[in-house]
Amino acid sequence: MVSELRDELNRYSDGEKLPSSRALVARYGVGPVTVSRAISSLAAEGLVVARPGSGVFKAPSRRATTAGGDLSWQEVALSADPPHSAVDVGPRGVDANGLLATLVAPPPEVIDLNGGYPHAVLRPERALAAALARAGRRPGTWSRPPVEGLAELREWFARDVGGPGGPLSASDVLVTGGGQSALTTALRALAAPGSPVLVESPGYPGTLAVARAAGLRPVPVPVDADGVRTDLLADAFAATRARLFVCQPLFHNPTGAVLSPRRRTEVVRVARAAGAFVVEDDFARRMVHADSPPAPPPLAADDPDGVVVHIRSLTKATSPSLRIGALTARGPAWERLRAVQVVDGLLIPRPLQETTLELVGSPAWTRHLRTLAEALRERRTALLAALGGALPELLPERPPPGGYHLWLRLPDGTDEHAVVASALRHGVAVTAGGPYFPAESPAPHLRLSHVGAPGTGHLEEGVRRLRRALIDTGVFPVTVSPDPG
Repeated sequence: MVSELRDELNRYSDGEKLPSSRALVARYGVGPVTVSRAISSLAAEGLVVARPGSGVFKAPSRRATTAGGDLSWQEVALSADPPHSAVDVGPRGVDANGLLATLVAPPPEVIDLNGGYPHAVLRPERALAAALARAGRRPGTWSRPPVEGLAELREWFARDVGGPGGPLSASDVLVTGGGQSALTTALRALAAPGSPVLVESPGYPGTLAVARAAGLRPVPVPVDADGVRTDLLADAFAATRARLFVCQPLFHNPTGAVLSPRRRTEVVRVARAAGAFVVEDDFARRMVHADSPPAPPPLAADDPDGVVVHIRSLTKATSPSLRIGALTARGPAWERLRAVQVVDGLLIPRPLQETTLELVGSPAWTRHLRTLAEALRERRTALLAALGGALPELLPERPPPGGYHLWLRLPDGTDEHAVVASALRHGVAVTAGGPYFPAESPAPHLRLSHVGAPGTGHLEEGVRRLRRALIDTGVFPVTVSPDPG
């Protein structure tokens, strides 16, 4: 409908009023919501102007961009480093492709097995709306917040990370604008440009993007089914003299691995011996499944020496727009983190902090987490069953006990990018494995997410479409019907 309305606008003069929403509903045979979304899309493009109480009008025509400008100078300005640079930080470009691949929403007709944020049906939207309304009535909600974050919210995060009566206090917590912002602050604060930073391989593309944007050199440390290889971690510290290791010990992205008990102890011991920090990205703590065993406590909960800098975010379990998280650190590192965050962003919006306090302090929060855990279990089970019926060759040996994705090993020699493109043509969006590796990928992979689709039926249909894509690209021969029952 958007394209039809866009074409129709060519017949209107600037400022002319469009037909009413009721007339458009009748003309196009669609519902009021569809009309409203179409008008919103055109308004976002600057093609129409909505005036409450008056109607929708064609916007004034935009003047064509003046031709003849020479923008080629920017290529030099954005690439040249100063002479006699003390530190070689490499190219200054920022590669966000790995992040953007999971942030850009696919077209409505495409099944989303790619996204990193839960579908609207999994979000606590009523609880969020109620919390926002209550927060709006709190005295001082629109006043300036403390630089470190609201005291009550910092206390809540200290209990949430360290446990009741644990080693952490509110003074160890810094409220952040979500997990990605916290990760950026941590890497910029704890490592100098040009220095190495140890990262998991495969690992979260957002970590790689942040590290490279900060002028750091990511050095891969392999991950297996039990998490990071601590023997190779010790070797990497010795070889690079790095002072920072970034990891996701719980429901690791993309493999879903949980760091084994022995390796948990080793990670902190090895880092402490190297005089290095461990940045613990605990992004999926709230994404446990209803049948998961009890999740191990964070590394930061048993860290008397301040080795671990902990990142906790509520975004995954709530909404992409509730960008509230926390950095937890002890000692001088906390002061460094605070200084970098203030320089980068000044303050975290108080209304969001107040809303978060209202949400986590309400009975609706506990109910939502129970509902989410059950839904994640159901979706994981449905996706594994669909793979078992249509693509048993790709089933992971050890399905993850939490999180929201599966990591699939493709046959050697597979062009994973061709598979992703073919899958999109068949109407399903999946993620190539290459961007998750800091260096050359040792094998082709796909990552499938089960939280971006509306329901389990969509997951099953998505796997059927993926199977057709794999057959079309020659990954699997056609031995049976492309659409098994």
